[in-house]
Amino acid sequence: MDQRTGDYLLLALYAMTFVIGLPANLLALRAFIRRVRQPHPAPIHVLLLSLTLADLLLLLLLPFKIVEAANNSRWLLGKATCALTVFGFYSSIYCSTWLLAAISIERYLGVAFPVQYKISRRPIYGLAAALVAWILSFGHCSVVIVVEYLEPKNKTSENQTDFECYNDFNDRQLHVVLSFRLELCLVLFCLPMAVTIFCYWRFVYLMLGQPQVGAKRQRRAVGLAVVTLLNFLLCFAPYNVSHVIGFYEGKIPSWRKYAVLFSALNAALDPLLFYFSSSAVRRAFGDGLKALRNQGSSLLGRCGGGAEGDTGDTGLSQGDGVASSDFTTE
Repeated sequence: MDQRTGDYLLLALYAMTFVIGLPANLLALRAFIRRVRQPHPAPIHVLLLSLTLADLLLLLLLPFKIVEAANNSRWLLGKATCALTVFGFYSSIYCSTWLLAAISIERYLGVAFPVQYKISRRPIYGLAAALVAWILSFGHCSVVIVVEYLEPKNKTSENQTDFECYNDFNDRQLHVVLSFRLELCLVLFCLPMAVTIFCYWRFVYLMLGQPQVGAKRQRRAVGLAVVTLLNFLLCFAPYNVSHVIGFYEGKIPSWRKYAVLFSALNAALDPLLFYFSSSAVRRAFGDGLKALRNQGSSLLGRCGGGAEGDTGDTGLSQGDGVASSDFTTE
């Protein structure tokens, strides 16, 4: 694949991720904000809200990556904008890995120790776990900005506006970047993935071993585990494998930018996780589809001679006033 074809592929897939991910995450955001504002929200809703915010941060920065791909992978917006965009972009990615791990822990505890967990669960625990994930990711990725301004300067001068963003380093910078990326892989990918695999393995095993749970909730449990595992293996693994290979070879792999693309796809895949995790999100998605159908029917009715349309979505789904009942923790 030549570079121009690769840039077109990046452009198309970044745009697809943005178009699919933004409305889905905004819909999930609406549902989770409603849920956490109700009395006694569960920790899982705080964690899912935090994951939605991390995805939205990545999606809001995607237009910068789209512009970059449209300009032959050249950055035209200055070094400061490059550093801040990369900082937010990669922080959101690694925030997602630890939030997914925290969600898996919550799910496992809720099924393995249902009575004790229901008695002791507090929304503050979800908030504390979310804060740890944000501090870990943003604290680690702050090195991005430091590296951009290490002395001596890299080949990109201060006033240059056409360069490769976060991919053009001198020897000193490259040594720091490759070592730091390996540490990111171990602490912010391998460790949360190991925690997530263990927790969902136990979670699914326990759910399938309880016939009273019901086949529908068992299927949702399996779907939740599969989507989360796909998130790690399809979205996060290629990018983190590039860290290991880059450290071993002493240079940045040429295919790294395509691995970054897979990490961005996480923002479009997470709404599936939200769907399996929360009945509030399922209701929100159902209400959204119903509203679209009603609007379409109303439009067709007017075009066809004035048939009355439905009033559409009222903005409040039937179950918004009560806690959802997925698994045992909501």
